[in-house]
Amino acid sequence: MLIKAIDGLNEVVGRVVSVVAIIFGAIIIYDVVMRYAFNDPTRWAFDVTKQLYGFYFVMLGGYALRHQSHVRVDLITETLGDTSRRWVEIAGYLIFFFPFAWVFMTRSWDFGVTSWNQGETTYGSVQLPVYPLKLAMACAAGLLFLQGIAEVLKLALGHKVPHHDS
Repeated sequence: MLIKAIDGLNEVVGRVVSVVAIIFGAIIIYDVVMRYAFNDPTRWAFDVTKQLYGFYFVMLGGYALRHQSHVRVDLITETLGDTSRRWVEIAGYLIFFFPFAWVFMTRSWDFGVTSWNQGETTYGSVQLPVYPLKLAMACAAGLLFLQGIAEVLKLALGHKVPHHDS
């Protein structure tokens, strides 16, 4: 039930956030048309698309992990059987993934709250608030951490062991 809830949460977030790519793509096209067809470039498009792309990129980490889409180096695990591979994967999560995700989550939260308290804005011609993106990093790290829990539970409970063909 917990695995299904975490997988479902990251699936919904991934599908909703993927719409952001369409939005920042449309803004880029709009800016290019305004710049080259009408010689009237926007002042805001670069900053907005940069913020949207940052949001898009960080928020899809949990979704990517759910679908085993992260870059992996399987030099050790490719020669192992399913049971050994499962335990090596679990050890990797415990030793490397969870400490990284925890630091990413807690430091991003501090980073976002500091930005909020300072009223931090972008330095471009249009000053956009920066804290939404920085707080999104903390949210993304939380989603990644949760998906890590789901992946470890899948491994521990004997769900399909990921094989990564290259």
